[in-house]
Amino acid sequence: MRVLGIAGSPRKGGNTRILLEEALAGAESAGGEVEEVVLNDLDFSACQECGGCDETGECIQDDDMQALYQKLMDADRFILASPIFFGSLSAQTKMMIDRCQCLWVAKYILKKPMPDKSGRKGIFICVGGMKREDFFESAKKLVKIFFANLNISYVGGLFYPGIDEKGAILNHPTAKEDAFEAGRKLISDNY
Repeated sequence: MRVLGIAGSPRKGGNTRILLEEALAGAESAGGEVEEVVLNDLDFSACQECGGCDETGECIQDDDMQALYQKLMDADRFILASPIFFGSLSAQTKMMIDRCQCLWVAKYILKKPMPDKSGRKGIFICVGGMKREDFFESAKKLVKIFFANLNISYVGGLFYPGIDEKGAILNHPTAKEDAFEAGRKLISDNY
């Protein structure tokens, strides 16, 4: 079972990335074949709303998103991780989602087949610096829409408010264990 972990934080070794790596370790411990993509390491631009995908459902921008599209189509399980920036997803995460406009066109306009939703599941891991639970709601809605477009069932998430300083998540009493267990459960169909 292929598990795609998408790191949406620009901070290397930050709280979101720590939790993503724990979740991927949990998935791997349950037999998953894991791969992590760090969006900040990719060379890609924002969607230009150019209409280039209107006829084919394929983005005409030739950049690192081309390889990511295939990974998004091939994976069975998904772990998307992003910190909260101004009450929503990081710019890197939102840019990746916006670049999937071509997949939306393929599915809804051109009626091209997408991977079967019945087996594809995903979770969302999110860390926010402010102690405001409502800051997660906008990000969660965007992730659910993104997953639905790719025929991925959103099965849950981990949300940690009030975690800002780099490495602060390590002081949380259960966060690492929660993430590991979430990854394990994602593979074992306990979600």
